[in-house]
Order: sequence, then C-alpha cells, then structure tokens
Amino acid sequence: MDEFEIEAVAEPELTDPVLVEGLPGVGHVGKLAAEHLVEERDGDLVRRVYSTHLPPQVSVEDGLTQLACAEIHAVETDGQDLLVLTGDHQAQDTVGHYGLADTFLDIADDLGAERVFALGGVPTGELIEEYDVVGATTSEAQRDELEEAGVEFRGDEPAGGIVGVSGLLLGLGERRDVPAACLMGETSGYLVDPKSAQAVLEVLQDVLGFEIDFSSLEERAEEMEEVVRKIQEMEQSPAPTDEDLRYIG
Repeated sequence: MDEFEIEAVAEPELTDPVLVEGLPGVGHVGKLAAEHLVEERDGDLVRRVYSTHLPPQVSVEDGLTQLACAEIHAVETDGQDLLVLTGDHQAQDTVGHYGLADTFLDIADDLGAERVFALGGVPTGELIEEYDVVGATTSEAQRDELEEAGVEFRGDEPAGGIVGVSGLLLGLGERRDVPAACLMGETSGYLVDPKSAQAVLEVLQDVLGFEIDFSSLEERAEEMEEVVRKIQEMEQSPAPTDEDLRYIG
C-alpha cells in the first residue's frame, strides 16, 4: 500500500462545488457538522482516501470491517453543491498531515472545487451558553464576507494557530491560490458539542446560500445538556465529610 491512495467510488455531477472539511478535533465540532450535512442531504460517497499515516485499525459495523480512511461525499443543496470531507481519524504524524491535506486539495481540484471551508472548534475552557463562531481566512475579501455573516476575527485567537488538516487546507490552499477559510465554533473542549456544530453550520449556510434542517442536532444538543446538568450538579454538591464516610463493618 502506498502512503496515500485514492479510491474513486463514483463520479459526481456537481456545479462549482465547495470543499467542506470536518475531521475530528476539539469538541468534534467539525466532524458533527460535516456528518450532519451528509446525513441530512443524503450525500453520495465519491472518494475514499487511505494512508499509512492513519491509525493501524479497521472499524467494524454489523461484523463487516473497513480500513481506516477519510471519505468525500457529494452533497447537493438548493444553493450550493458541496464536497464534504469526513472521517474518524487525523494523521498520526506531521508528514501524514501534509500529505493528506495535499491529497484532499488534489481531489478538490480534480472534481472542480475552487473554494475550501474547514470546520472545527475553538476551546474556551469552560461551559458556555452563547456560541460565537471564530474565523480565519486566506484573503481580506473572504474576511469581509464572513464578518457580514457574523463571524468574529480575533487577533490572538485561536492561540497557537490552527493545527492538523484544517490549518493545512488554508496554508497549502493559499499556496495554490485556492480561497480557503476556517470556521471555528466556540466550545468548552470537554464534551462533544452539537450546539457549536449548529452555530458553525448556520454561518456556512448563510455564506453559501443553502438551508438545512437542524432537528437531529438539536436533539443531540438536548442530550448533551442533560450530561452538562449532571456534571454541574456534581460540582455543586458538598464534599463528603468524615461523618459521611464512616460505615459499620
């Protein structure tokens, strides 16, 4: 097996598609958002990318195995055709990150995509109720467009920059003259965060001009709110005293 292998599953018929990336990261924000797009719009699998830089494992569903890979789905919407990149893993090393990002950009170019959006989360370190979306782009024109959609651009955030494939799609995309932007939903960083994923998707649909139903994400958000509520109750409960810890034995 080569370092990076592309499996062509189908040939989509899309008009000026946009590549949307959502691999695992902080709060699984990007992954949740990308998978929601694919599920709600019945996306068609068109490419799989395998790499020796991905974890050495297979997933198992109904007893059937699938080698670790990234997948690209063709998603048609009422406003903008998309190529949605999903997967369960990032590369395990720097060479792998660069190689996978280059491979994804090659596929995007081959399928006619001339614009890239990376989706992810930016950690706040605390539980939050209002979810802002923070942005980074490769051009001032994109920054102006995203600011009009409510995206915040902060001079010192995210601290340390954007790592992994999301960051490299911007960095390598700029070297290829491909407009690229990263939309990052605020999230505590402690839990899987459907609310943050919805905040990111709301911006994306505004910018690209499509609509999508959020019912399933809202249901998941309610489940996570219950988890958060229990955590907060535990944090507020008084610590046990010596009297509480005594027992008869």
